[in-house]
Amino acid sequence: MTEDLAPSLGRWRLWDQFALRGPGFPADGVLRLAPAGLAEAADKFGTADPLDGTPWGEFTGLFADTAVENARVLQDIARDPAFRTAVAWQNRPVLTSGIAPFLRWTPTANSRSSMPRQREELVAHYWQRFCVKNDTIGFFGPVGWGRWDTATEGVTLEPGAGLTADSTVYWASWGIDALAKTLDDDPALHEWTAPRRVPFLVLDGDRVRVPGRRPVTVPEETAAVLARCDGIRTARALAAELPGTDVPAVLADLVARRWVVRRLEIPAGTHPDRALRAWLETVGAPEPRERGLAALDRLEEGRRKVAAARDTDQLISAMSELEETFVALTGTPAVREKSASTAPCRALVYSDTRRSVTARLGPAVLDALHPLGALMDSAGWLTARLAAAVEAEARTVYARLAAEGGPVDLASFWFGCLPVLHGPARAAADRLQGEFAARWSRVLAVPDGARRVDVAVEDVEARVRAEFGGEAGGWTAARYLSPDIMLAADGADAVARGDFTLVLGELHLASNTLGASLFTHQHPAVEELFALTDRDHPGPRLLPLIPKENRSRLSVRVRQTLVRPEDHQVALADFTADPARPRTVRSADATVTERDGHLLVRLPDGSEFPALDVFAHVLTTLAMDLFRPLPATNHTPRVTVGRLVVARETWQLPAAEAGFADEKDEARRYVRARRWRERLGLPRFVFVVSPTEPRPFYVDFDSPVYVTVLAKALRRLARKDPDGRITVTEMLPTPEQSWLTDDEGRRYTSELRFVAFDTAGEG
Repeated sequence: MTEDLAPSLGRWRLWDQFALRGPGFPADGVLRLAPAGLAEAADKFGTADPLDGTPWGEFTGLFADTAVENARVLQDIARDPAFRTAVAWQNRPVLTSGIAPFLRWTPTANSRSSMPRQREELVAHYWQRFCVKNDTIGFFGPVGWGRWDTATEGVTLEPGAGLTADSTVYWASWGIDALAKTLDDDPALHEWTAPRRVPFLVLDGDRVRVPGRRPVTVPEETAAVLARCDGIRTARALAAELPGTDVPAVLADLVARRWVVRRLEIPAGTHPDRALRAWLETVGAPEPRERGLAALDRLEEGRRKVAAARDTDQLISAMSELEETFVALTGTPAVREKSASTAPCRALVYSDTRRSVTARLGPAVLDALHPLGALMDSAGWLTARLAAAVEAEARTVYARLAAEGGPVDLASFWFGCLPVLHGPARAAADRLQGEFAARWSRVLAVPDGARRVDVAVEDVEARVRAEFGGEAGGWTAARYLSPDIMLAADGADAVARGDFTLVLGELHLASNTLGASLFTHQHPAVEELFALTDRDHPGPRLLPLIPKENRSRLSVRVRQTLVRPEDHQVALADFTADPARPRTVRSADATVTERDGHLLVRLPDGSEFPALDVFAHVLTTLAMDLFRPLPATNHTPRVTVGRLVVARETWQLPAAEAGFADEKDEARRYVRARRWRERLGLPRFVFVVSPTEPRPFYVDFDSPVYVTVLAKALRRLARKDPDGRITVTEMLPTPEQSWLTDDEGRRYTSELRFVAFDTAGEG
């Protein structure tokens, strides 16, 4: 009989459940691209040895032979049905433009011209992502789950059957929005939409005010229509309530003034198709209702075919058919172009899956995690100081608005604070990051030139208390931290023996990331996550409504879904919830007050919440990248506290000084890259971040193809910015240190996503 732990790290209470993130292809897949013996042969050429003569000729012959064999290995990978299916989900046109011609090619030393080599790199690029990147999307990044358990020695795995236990295909919100717009263009359907006044418009009798403008007095009929534009009553209903008013004309005027939105808007959520269907079923006119439902049904049938596809060809066919149907119905391109302004979810649909394996962690792992408590305490200092800086500026805004007389509505306060959020708040975040790193430099006392630094847990805890005190929170969401922890061990048995190391990946500030749609909808019993939320927040919360997506980080997959009926939601500038949802408030209908030096928001029902909670999304965005205990310098060592690696060894390297990158001959480039690596003391396995690359990528210096991928990235950066630098971080755990296995014993890289709640001030 097992018993769940109730884990905590100092004042931080951990959720008893955690997510298990990892790719869908075994970790040793990338090792297939490191030819046996090639690295050793290359290293026989010393730094000063000339790359010519008989020894060099023998090496180039070996290199040519291994390059051909490597190309065949890459072709084997590209033929793998699972690989082709994963690529189809990521970027389907690549299968035709890159993968298909690569598979038709016969590798020989003479035929490895520029284009085949580019296709080798293409396959290798996707392969490293599918094998060693702990992404969460589709079957090539399934979400696993685990919990703490006192009966477990180290880690216990319950493999289940196969890689994935469940899979669901979801709509990207933009696709359903495009259909909604098309339906709304139908006059017979448009009259059933419900006009909604913008959330920041204040209506006081016959006076209308929007932030930053003088109040306007409107006719009685206009005020009557405006008061009823609640997003629930249709224009037909308004006309029935106001028989003596020309409602269509008044509405047209209100829309022209941008005081009212009158269009079919689908609330933000994981299932926009369901919301659209629910609206269509309210349409009272049978013919347009059935016309709209038929259009939605056609798309839904296409989504179901995509979900039912059992091989790559079926998937490609179903995706193509869905896109053709979508274009025919909406006249809109079925894939959004990739650009700096494009949000995630470029395709119409995406797939999320649940991993079959589940994990249990025991007290030994929790004990090794103990040093994390001190790091999280210092993170509490960060969010508390950021909150104090922003609230001080916000009080100035409040004082100015209060001096104008009358209550301060939240809408005016919000818009008045926007310059603060985009100016002083960002400056405060930058300042705090520098101060945070300076304090941590005193905590760790890293010697100059060190490669490995080991610090006693007791020393770190004492110094953190001295440097950061006990400051906590700042806003309600800031009581959450979500750390990523990797476990380096040669299998689960090694963990049970105590032969393991923990590695801190990222520490996500001011956010419960397990509340995101991509996690909650893959949980087998999501009510358990709501119960944990109830424990953390016994009373209601005030949650700001945020836009559906933005170009960098926000999409339907990462939207918070652990929103309970008792929680209040406030629409500041964007109304992205169902207007009929109880406890959804417009910013114009809430007020701001000051008490005991703190700003509060008072809702129409009389409940009050910290005003900073309405800035939660903006503050979390500001805070999420602040946790950097070590400054970004040319070199920072691996720092270990107890058994927890809190910082992996990292280098900041100028791209222009990596001379091997410009070498055109593959064999010479490979040898020179290994010399470069040896001179700098880089490990064999690293991850590289470059300003010109969309995401970090893996490099194995024993693998010629990954050396070439690195060289190209260096050249791109040097061309764009002669002073540009790449960030190189040791890979830890390495592929050989993977403990997560499936039901066939194959090993996968992984990370554990925990949720920690700050109990300071609780009860």
